[in-house]
Amino acid sequence: MDIIRSIADFKYKWKQWKQNDVTVGFVPTMGYLHQGHTSLMERARQECDIVVISIFVNPLQFGPNEDFEQYPRDEQRDVTIAREAGVDVVFIPDVKEMYGSGMKTNIAVSDITSVMCGANRPGHFDGVATVVNKLFHIVRPDKAYFGMKDAQQVAVVTQMVLDLSMDVEIVPCDIIREEDGLAMSSRNKYLKPEERKQALILSDSLMKVHKWIEEGVTVAQLKQLITAHVDVVPLSEIQYVALYTYPGLKELPAKQKVMDIQETIIVALAVMFGTTRLIDNVVIYGGEHRV
Repeated sequence: MDIIRSIADFKYKWKQWKQNDVTVGFVPTMGYLHQGHTSLMERARQECDIVVISIFVNPLQFGPNEDFEQYPRDEQRDVTIAREAGVDVVFIPDVKEMYGSGMKTNIAVSDITSVMCGANRPGHFDGVATVVNKLFHIVRPDKAYFGMKDAQQVAVVTQMVLDLSMDVEIVPCDIIREEDGLAMSSRNKYLKPEERKQALILSDSLMKVHKWIEEGVTVAQLKQLITAHVDVVPLSEIQYVALYTYPGLKELPAKQKVMDIQETIIVALAVMFGTTRLIDNVVIYGGEHRV
């Protein structure tokens, strides 16, 4: 496995690959890898000749009061995990390599970035779209793999690829969870023991969604039920409970029964536990659901 830190070196490696007409699978990450990331690498390994991951904590997607400096980092551990997963190249640029003296170009996806996490984190998805766009131009993958825990991010990247006619296939992959149901996240390490225990209310509330839908609840009622269920635990501070079409993220009529909605929809929530912000979701396909 190669570790590459410069854009020029990566492009040289890419030219060598393309002489042999290989397919490249790409998993962009911010490091501190866990089993969710590993599942993406393993899928890329099954489907592509070459597997690349990037490790880059992107400052553009952090707000002024967010955890960029404190975001967990452990390069040696990440490299070991990548090697064990069969990755061919780990691309680890620093901020200067990626952005030089500062970026004067910004990629902004409109509409679908104004709801859910975008409403609470202004500029976040501009930072995501900008760095993913740049990484796609460097890595030039045939397929790129993203976890559905960050479902809005998947929607944003998919829209960007469509709008800009980019020659890469976006592959959404299922959420990977801890044994007790908590969605895997690099930020889970921030949780104090009691916060970690109470955070299980997120997946527990989503597990109840299908039952509530079968009872004939409306969009507004489902949001109220989820909110009340999460509010039971005292350490939770809800940022949003949302129901939208997916991936278009269009608002649904409050009085419409969820069971009557024919489109694919997402039920998503963001909740603070102390200083740690957790997100989770379930996507509902034609009356069926998976968490």
